[in-house]
Amino acid sequence: MSVNVAVLVGSLRRDSLNRKLADALAALAPSSLRLEPVAIGALPLYNPDLDGDSPPAEWARFRAAIQASDAVLFVTPEYNRSLPAALKNAIDVGSRPTGRSVWARKPCAIATASPGGIGGFGANHHLRQSLVFLDMPALQQPEAYIGGADKLFDAAGGIASESTRTFLTGFMEAFARWIERTRA
Repeated sequence: MSVNVAVLVGSLRRDSLNRKLADALAALAPSSLRLEPVAIGALPLYNPDLDGDSPPAEWARFRAAIQASDAVLFVTPEYNRSLPAALKNAIDVGSRPTGRSVWARKPCAIATASPGGIGGFGANHHLRQSLVFLDMPALQQPEAYIGGADKLFDAAGGIASESTRTFLTGFMEAFARWIERTRA
């Protein structure tokens, strides 16, 4: 059975290291997972005044895409020891209106990457705080904080290091098992 996984990338840069990581994770994922990127860059900032009978079309499309998914993979950099604003906005858009969150009970995993040595640790843990409130069971182990991400990829966009490729393959296999366990 194929599992639909929505992939949210916290960076909006065209040549983002985290977008490259998301693509690499999709290539390393077990065949049971079908990863689909869900764009967040065009979402208007969440404003409850706009969330009436006809919310912005971008919100409706985003909510429908997350609702249709079975699980969510978050791939994000760290900005100022926290999440990028675009990702936090996407979380807010999906969690509203109150009582109609598209996130509830969707298993998820987080991978963070940074050129720095701690690999987005702060963003990873800040995101986990929101996921607890949103009732999203998050994969606990293995944790994916990828430091030195500016040296992570080969010329074709693949993972340059065999040991990192092995780790990321294991991460995606663990995510597939986590989805099965939490959906059962």
